[in-house]
Amino acid sequence: MTLQLTPYVFFEGNAREAIRFYEEVLDAEILFCQTLGEGPDNPDHPLPAEMKEKIAHAVLKVGDTELMIADAFPGQPLHEGNQVNICITVNMTEKAQQLYDALKQNGHVGIPLEETYFSPAYALVTDRFGVTFQIFTRKK
Repeated sequence: MTLQLTPYVFFEGNAREAIRFYEEVLDAEILFCQTLGEGPDNPDHPLPAEMKEKIAHAVLKVGDTELMIADAFPGQPLHEGNQVNICITVNMTEKAQQLYDALKQNGHVGIPLEETYFSPAYALVTDRFGVTFQIFTRKK
C-alpha cells in the first residue's frame, strides 16, 4: 500500500510566478503542470477566458520532496487556513474511503469522495482540527 503526504499550496492567480520563483530559489524541477484550460470543459460552469491559463495543478520536485501548487479556482477565495493543504496520495480506493470516512468525522466535506477525470477516488475534507486534506488515489 502507498501512503504519501505532500504539501499543496494555493495561490491567488500567481502560481505560475511562484513556480518560476521556486525553480530559481529552491532549484525545483517541474514534474507536471496543467492549466485550467487544459482540463475538461464543464458546460454547467464555463471557465472565464482569463482563467484558462491559470495553473490547475503542478508538481515540483524540491530535493527529495514534492510540492504541489495551483491557483485557487474561481469562486473559492483563499483565506487564512486554506492556502496550504496536505495531499494524501494512496493507490487503493479502499484506503481512500477509509481515510475519508475518518477525516470527515466532526469535520467538513468540501468535495465528497468521488471518481474524477484525474483520480478514481478524490476528496477534499477539513478535519475536526481545521486541517484540510486532499485525498488522491493514483490510477492503476
